[in-house]
Amino acid sequence: MIKEFNKLKDLKNRYVQNESGIEGLLSELDELNRNYDAELFELLEEEYAEVNKNFEDFEIKVLLSNDYDHSNALLEIHPGAGGTESQDWAEMLFRMYQRYAQNNGYGFEVISYEEADEAGIKSCLVAIKGDMAYGYLKGESGVHRLVRISPFDASKRRHTSFASVEVLPEFNNEIEIEIRDEDLEVDTMRSSGAGGQHINKTDSAVRMKHIPTGLMAFSQSERSQILNREKCLSILKAKLYQKAIEDRENEKRALKGEQRKIEWGSQIRSYVFCPYTLVKDHRTNYEEGNVDKVMNGEINDFLFAYLKSQI
Repeated sequence: MIKEFNKLKDLKNRYVQNESGIEGLLSELDELNRNYDAELFELLEEEYAEVNKNFEDFEIKVLLSNDYDHSNALLEIHPGAGGTESQDWAEMLFRMYQRYAQNNGYGFEVISYEEADEAGIKSCLVAIKGDMAYGYLKGESGVHRLVRISPFDASKRRHTSFASVEVLPEFNNEIEIEIRDEDLEVDTMRSSGAGGQHINKTDSAVRMKHIPTGLMAFSQSERSQILNREKCLSILKAKLYQKAIEDRENEKRALKGEQRKIEWGSQIRSYVFCPYTLVKDHRTNYEEGNVDKVMNGEINDFLFAYLKSQI
């Protein structure tokens, strides 16, 4: 209740701030129309840029008003078909989100990380921790496509690779989802060395399967089986919550007669390194020509474009 009150209070304060800023701009514009002054014009341009930025920030805050938007985000990354090439691409995405977290002051915790045999990763699950992390990142769920000259191809041919990203809200005890003990299949094991510096080396990794749905969770980041078990239960709750949302959306599409392809060809974003450089989101058509900038975690413009497209 207190958190909700503070959120509404913050929105109100931002609204008042924007209203005051716009009124100030209109007043100065009237003065400029009556008595043109080059110095006042430059000042007005600067103030307009600031007011516009504040309004965009307010717009995003309003968009992030759904259940659990305030939560930490769980990101699960899996390579597609293609062996080493796609496994390397999955690790590149891992680094991109790690840098995004660093750039935006979020915590970054590796829950599970399985290295591939030659290069890249077979899978990973990370938590990006901070206010609104899930709200900002939820649009990253989907298939990400890479086009580049493969460093693993001696003939230097161009390859296309795919990796999937799933984004879930991280729950503590704030959601009521019952998981019965008899519906769980639990395995405990020693954490492998894979993951290097990314994980704690422990003897207490836990893999958990929810038998009715087949959903899986794995945690190796904690130093006891009890804590890893709790983390697995939290992950399963997040996956069950997400599945419930997707089931409702599928029912709506079925009622409307909509068809949606679930396949590698239905990627949400393409990252082209060659023969030109371009990152393009296929849902919003937002694009950025500086691939290095994006791979260094500067993806806020893509996140905001997606959120605005949901209005």
